[in-house]
Amino acid sequence: MSAYRLQQLKGHILPENKITAMTGSPSPLTTHVLNTAMGVPGSNLALSLYRQDPCTNAWSLITTGSTNDDGRCPALITRQMFISGVYKIRFETAQYWESMGETCFYPYVEIVFTIDDPWPKVPYPSAPEPFLL
Repeated sequence: MSAYRLQQLKGHILPENKITAMTGSPSPLTTHVLNTAMGVPGSNLALSLYRQDPCTNAWSLITTGSTNDDGRCPALITRQMFISGVYKIRFETAQYWESMGETCFYPYVEIVFTIDDPWPKVPYPSAPEPFLL
């Protein structure tokens, strides 16, 4: 990875001003996407958040959205809706890369995770690349 790309990514991982801004977010769950192939935030990446029904194992859509200019989606879910359970974030990577005139290996990426304690703020980062996650 070139020194330029590393420098660009460094400013987006955990800069001081971002930590302060995110602690005031009303959402207990956030995500931050970095496009490491280009050394920029993964902005305008469509995503969906789902919760699994513990009885039927069916996925229920909670919300859809897209990342902001900094690659973040800070308002995924409200504190009232954020309960213990199994969640899934689906990132629409094919749409993301097609919007830049590129192709990708993964048409979408799904990250499934379990929340036992819904009160801590837990970021789930993703780094979209045409052939890597």
